[in-house]
Amino acid sequence: MQKNMAELIQNCSAVEKLKREIYTFCQYMAANSKIEWTESTWNPVTGCTKVSPGCKFCYAERIAHRLKMMGQPHYANGFRLSLHPDSIQLPLRWKQPSTIFVNSMSDLFHEKIPLEFLTKVFQVMNKANWHVFQVLTKRAQYLEHIAPMLPWSENIWIGVSVESEEYLWRIEHLRSVPSKVKFLSLEPLLGPLGNIDLQGIQWVIVGGESGPRSRPVKKEWITEIRDRCLEAGVKFFFKQWGGMNKKLAGRELEGRTWDEMPSRQKDQEVFLM
Repeated sequence: MQKNMAELIQNCSAVEKLKREIYTFCQYMAANSKIEWTESTWNPVTGCTKVSPGCKFCYAERIAHRLKMMGQPHYANGFRLSLHPDSIQLPLRWKQPSTIFVNSMSDLFHEKIPLEFLTKVFQVMNKANWHVFQVLTKRAQYLEHIAPMLPWSENIWIGVSVESEEYLWRIEHLRSVPSKVKFLSLEPLLGPLGNIDLQGIQWVIVGGESGPRSRPVKKEWITEIRDRCLEAGVKFFFKQWGGMNKKLAGRELEGRTWDEMPSRQKDQEVFLM
């Protein structure tokens, strides 16, 4: 009986150790993002609900279910919207200045996130002024509605996702937000955006969809957007062609990579004085 009890305790300890190792690994991955246009990710909220065709084969949903199977505590609810108060202070512990994608596994402007919680996230971004925070949403109408209630420091960049002409209206809502840098994520690009208006936009990211059920992207859709960016003086970043094997497909567009981003050097000089 005592032997069985000892083995049970040992097994439980091993499970808890594994959970801690998984948590530590995920924290490391957060500080070393593989997303091409950022350096780190920070997820005070995980999980989301789908609002448009761009969400159909959501990469975050796939990853969330995988992490749940691995026993990662923050993904115990899978892809259901979940708040993580214990993660709010995390960027304050990262002393090396970094570009941080906020809520890569959710949407910070999901309507069910309480304003009080959202305000705390923004307060941390204001306080951690040695970082640049990149916030991306598909909920542009709610963003415009709630933006005046939030503290916007100059190190907070805000963007909206637009996957097709049907959702170009999101850009109009973005323009009213009091953020120094406004950007567009045109990924997954599902159609041409010939009527896109880049007034008031500083940065455009374009990418094809990746994954086992990815929908195709056409070169002319991408080059048309790039040319519009060049004409308007807007920074252009080509993230990927996508497909089943995005690494094999690569990131080159007409013989070169496009890695343009708004400068953060001037911002850091102001913030770190």
